[in-house]
Amino acid sequence: MTTPDQASPRAMLWTGRVLSGLFVAFMLMDLTMKLLDLPVVAETSRQLGLPTDQARLLGTIQLICVALYVYPRTSVLGAILVTAYMGGAIETHLRVASPLFTHILFGVYLALIAWGGLWLRDARLRSLFPWRRSLTA
Repeated sequence: MTTPDQASPRAMLWTGRVLSGLFVAFMLMDLTMKLLDLPVVAETSRQLGLPTDQARLLGTIQLICVALYVYPRTSVLGAILVTAYMGGAIETHLRVASPLFTHILFGVYLALIAWGGLWLRDARLRSLFPWRRSLTA
């Protein structure tokens, strides 16, 4: 098994870019739907027990978080804020007893992709959170 220390820095960088790109693409699609106030957003908000008139506010919050994530100097702050946003989404789905793996944990999946992409792209973050093969290493 190859550890991050043994992996090619170029391969890690591009894998991180791809993961981050997938994350950003999903978030842009989601926030665009909210900013355009599409009917599906209002219907989903009703099903989740949320006020339907707050979709644009949520989309704006998402846009700010994603912009901070994309800009290299603020990417860690963006990832922290995205994680907090996903925590709210997780709680919302818990409250209405949504399915676990497809709805409740979806925010966890997105946060892991966001952090994984950032971790692979940023050597400073890897030094702060090193990957170890075992606890005795």
